[in-house]
Amino acid sequence: MRKRTHILLMASIFLLLSACESLGEASDREDDKKMRLANATPEGRSLSDALYLFGDIVEEETDGEIDVEVYTNSQVGGDREVFEGMQINTIQGATISTGPISQFAPRFDVLDLPFLFPDEESAYEVLDGPIGEDLLADLPDQNVIGLNYWENGYRTLSNDIREIETLEDVQGLDLRTLESQMHIRLWQQLGANPTPINYGELYLSMDQGTVDGQENPVGNVVNDNFYEVQQYITRTDHIYNASPLMLSKPFWDSLTTEEQEIISEAADKVRDYQRQLNREETEDSYQYLEEQGMTVTELSEEEQERFHEAVEPIYESYEQSENGDLMKRILKEVESVDN
Repeated sequence: MRKRTHILLMASIFLLLSACESLGEASDREDDKKMRLANATPEGRSLSDALYLFGDIVEEETDGEIDVEVYTNSQVGGDREVFEGMQINTIQGATISTGPISQFAPRFDVLDLPFLFPDEESAYEVLDGPIGEDLLADLPDQNVIGLNYWENGYRTLSNDIREIETLEDVQGLDLRTLESQMHIRLWQQLGANPTPINYGELYLSMDQGTVDGQENPVGNVVNDNFYEVQQYITRTDHIYNASPLMLSKPFWDSLTTEEQEIISEAADKVRDYQRQLNREETEDSYQYLEEQGMTVTELSEEEQERFHEAVEPIYESYEQSENGDLMKRILKEVESVDN
């Protein structure tokens, strides 16, 4: 009897120790930080590929203590929903183009002035310097932290009505645009009829004829199969789309100093990779669209100048706004790079 009692006692102790160990492991798992990353960018685009890479690096460098999940292609909502998710920490990080960000931090709309950056190098000089840092400093007021600037690339114009070779060809086109006053005014100034539509609804809107066309980086036209419902694409390069990498401020504040350093270093490393990847993707995309039967058009220098002149009133009115001095700083920086 005593032997049986001893065995039962030992079994109870073993079960108790096992339970404690299991609870300890569960507690350790609960201590792991969850990092949900999101964007509205299609799978296969450089921004989405880079977001996965960023997540992998963070997980590896933190030995899995930060558990990363990535949701691309509007899986958890469009740009507005993703930004609002960061504000309440249901989403911990995202890349979003500056146009939608300006709905929350208005000074960001300066980066969407039409034809502001003649090339990527001038954009990098501005964004990676004091001006870019100055703009990112606006984000904590929105409960968001800005790490650096990735890119969505230059926006281009596609439609299913006619080839766009001149400014007159734009007249009367019904175009889907971002939910951004700068973008809306740009296309009004060029003679089109802009209509903000959630990106996830864009393909169907074009297929059903709700809009004639859209303007996005060319990679979107490829990865979301817009070429199936669009015949013409013109390399207008009307806006350079920076796409800041941002984190929820509550999430950032919950990190250790070491974790913050790991994330910041990963962000810079992936930024440089993503930019190069995006430039390669752009050229490959135009070639692919030609192979799919789309008419790819480049504006002549004369027509480019006409497009630039048509949007001058936007600059004139912006100069009188509270962000006028910021615009002048950027233009001065761009001019110094070009020279």
